[in-house]
Amino acid sequence: MSLTDFQRGIKPALTPLTSNVLSKKHPTFEEVVSDCYDDVYRFALSLTGKECDAVDLTQSAFLKFAKKGSALRDVKKAKHWLFSVLRNEFIDICRKNTRFPSEELDPGMQSEGQTAAAQSDGQAVLSCLAKLPLPFREALALYYLQGYTYQEISSLLKIPIGTVMSRLSRGKSQLRQQLKPSPYSHG
Repeated sequence: MSLTDFQRGIKPALTPLTSNVLSKKHPTFEEVVSDCYDDVYRFALSLTGKECDAVDLTQSAFLKFAKKGSALRDVKKAKHWLFSVLRNEFIDICRKNTRFPSEELDPGMQSEGQTAAAQSDGQAVLSCLAKLPLPFREALALYYLQGYTYQEISSLLKIPIGTVMSRLSRGKSQLRQQLKPSPYSHG
């Protein structure tokens, strides 16, 4: 699936958590990357809301996997481990950014292609998702974009299943509010 399909809001085909590569006893690093990269990248994009930050975060997660992945006892949990590492990296970056904020580029400097992509419904949803508080954004991205079950999200985020359900419900409610057309908008 191409990134443009994802940006348009076309739901990706969900891959099972243990694919053929991860069911091997000793898959190579390249096999793990090729099997997990798209899902890890989409999760990073749903957290950051920016392609460049998502790429950096994804590379950081795979770099850690390259260094420490051999210590993983059960290779079937590689994707789960990568998601946890990515989430922790994102939280660390958020903490650093609150201490040392950076300036944003002028939005008028976007290319025409980026402007056209931002007008699509899928991009609007992703944009609203990026504005949600982190706990809701994580739960929604893992459930709807990655296809994880409540139990898997509970395990990944180390929270009770009831909290997962609550975050999904509240997150959807906040997302609906953001996506509601303004009474002053035309269209």
